[in-house]
Order: sequence, then C-alpha cells, then structure tokens
Amino acid sequence: MISAISLACMAAPFAAAQPASPDQAQPSPRAGGDRSPATTAEIWDGNHDGVYTCDEWKAYLGRLFDRADRNHDGMLTPAEFDGVRRAGSALADADFGYFDENQDGKITRREFVEKPNEFILQFDKNGDCRVTPDELKDSGTGQKPPGGRGKRS
Repeated sequence: MISAISLACMAAPFAAAQPASPDQAQPSPRAGGDRSPATTAEIWDGNHDGVYTCDEWKAYLGRLFDRADRNHDGMLTPAEFDGVRRAGSALADADFGYFDENQDGKITRREFVEKPNEFILQFDKNGDCRVTPDELKDSGTGQKPPGGRGKRS
C-alpha cells in the first residue's frame, strides 16, 4: 500500500517537464535519477510556473485515467491500472488498492482523480492547495524549488 510520503514521491518523481501526453512522460522513477518531490511535481505543473496546484494534479490524473480506461466505462480494472503504472508516470509503483476506496475491484474516475496529493498536503503550508517555491524552500526538508521553465535565474 502507498504511504503518504510514497504518494508524495510518486507525485513528485515526475521528471523535469510536463509531457504532451501521459505516454510521453519521462522514464519511470524506477529508472533512477532525482526522486525529490519537487522534481517529480514538475511533470504535472501544467503551466510550468513552479507552483504546484491541486487543479494541476487532478488534471494530470484525469489524463492518466482517460488513457488507461481502454473500454471507456469510467472505471479502471487491475489490468487497465497497469497502464497507469506503465505510462512512465510517478505512479509507477502505485498500489491498486490504495485508489480502490470501496475495495470493489475497480477504480472509478472519482476514486482516482479525487485522491489527495500527498506532496501538496506535505508542503502546502497555508492550506491554499498550492505549493509555491517559497513553501518548498521554507519546508526545512532541504527541498529546492525545481529549475524548470519559468524558474530560471
């Protein structure tokens, strides 16, 4: 099962840029590289402004869900969920049961998309559903704001 920190790392280990589509995401976190939450979050930072929002997270999960739901029935089976893992996303190590809240053997769009993002829960200090570079810097965890587009010095 995924812990809060694991989901943060999953949500965060999304490589360095927002892919055009989930299947163009950077290599899986299993491939190594920087697994810091901020680096991963850059993938779902839709406007690449270095501020990570709940809306951007939900939009990213929505795109993953739509691609994985091959029969378009609004639910993911375990086999379809494997497509989420293989998408090269930060969810490569995700546990089906974590998302299947009612344990009925399928994940609805609501169960998947509405799951809180642990990265935001951990780093959003003022509760506005946005993680800013200042919040990352002030987190005391040694996290640095990502250096993606819009964040050049």
